[in-house]
Amino acid sequence: MNSKTLFYVLKRIGLAILTIWVVITITFFVMHAVPGGPFVGEKATTPAVQAAMEAKYGLDKPVLEQYFTYLGDIVLRFDFGPSLKQRGRQVIDIIADGMKVSAKLGLIAAFGALVVGIVLGAVAALQRNKVIDKVIMVITTAFVSMPSFIAGALLLTIFAVSLHLLPANGAQKNGLILPVVTLGLYPMAYITRLTRSSMLDVLGQDYIRTARAKGVPGFKVIFGHALKNSLIPVITYFGPMLAYIVTGSIVVEQIFAVPGIGRAFVNSITGRDYPLIMGTTIILACLIIIMNLV
Repeated sequence: MNSKTLFYVLKRIGLAILTIWVVITITFFVMHAVPGGPFVGEKATTPAVQAAMEAKYGLDKPVLEQYFTYLGDIVLRFDFGPSLKQRGRQVIDIIADGMKVSAKLGLIAAFGALVVGIVLGAVAALQRNKVIDKVIMVITTAFVSMPSFIAGALLLTIFAVSLHLLPANGAQKNGLILPVVTLGLYPMAYITRLTRSSMLDVLGQDYIRTARAKGVPGFKVIFGHALKNSLIPVITYFGPMLAYIVTGSIVVEQIFAVPGIGRAFVNSITGRDYPLIMGTTIILACLIIIMNLV
C-alpha cells in the first residue's frame, strides 16, 4: 500500500468517525430539547418520585454534563447504560436481542433480492423489447415506486387476512416470510433494472462481438463474459443496500410485529427511553457508515 492509498484510507476512516460523532451529538441534544421526559407519563408518579428517578439515572444534571458523561461511557467502556423503561435490562442487551432478528430478516431479504434481481435482470436483457422484458420492467417499476409500508400492508391484507396462508405476527412460525418479501421487493426491483442496463451495455462491447465471431458458445459468452462483467455495479450497490435493509426495517417490523431492533427503536421513542434511543441510533448509524466505508 503506497502513501497516497494509506492517506486516502485514513482520511475516509477519520470522516466516518467524525460522522458518527456528529450523529451522537445531534441526536443527544435534540432528544433532550423535546419537552417532557421518560418519567412524566408514568402513572402514580409524584414529583418527589420523579425527581428521585431522574437523580438515579443522572437526568437532573446539566445537559452538557450528561453529554460528556455519556460520550465518555461509550468511548471508553462501550457502555450504553441501562434502559429507563425496561427496568433491569442493559441497552446493549436489548440491541443484541433485536439485532439477531433484524440481521436474520435483513440478510435473507438482501440475498434473496440479489439472486432474484440478477436472474430477472439477465432475462430482461437477453429478451430485450420482447413481452417478457416489458412485463419485468412494468413489475419492477411498480415495486421501485411502492413504499415499504404500502407493500407490507398489501401483502398482509392478501396473504394473512384474506387468504389466511401466512401469519400476520412476525414472532410466530413462518412469520418472517411476509416481512422478508416486503423488505426485498424494492432492492430486488432496483437490482433487476441495474443488471438489465449493465448487461445491455456489456453485450454491446467489442469483446463480446469478438467472442461470438470466434465461435464461443452462447452459454459461455453470456455467463463467462457478459453476466460476470455486468455484475460490477450490482456488487457496488449491494454493500450499502445490505446496511439500509437491516436499518430500514423499522416500519416493516412495526407492521408485522417483528421483535427486531427497528421495533425496539420505535418503542424507545414513544416511551422516551433516552439510553435506548441513543444506543439504537448509534448502532444503526455505525452499520450504515461502515458498509459505505467498506
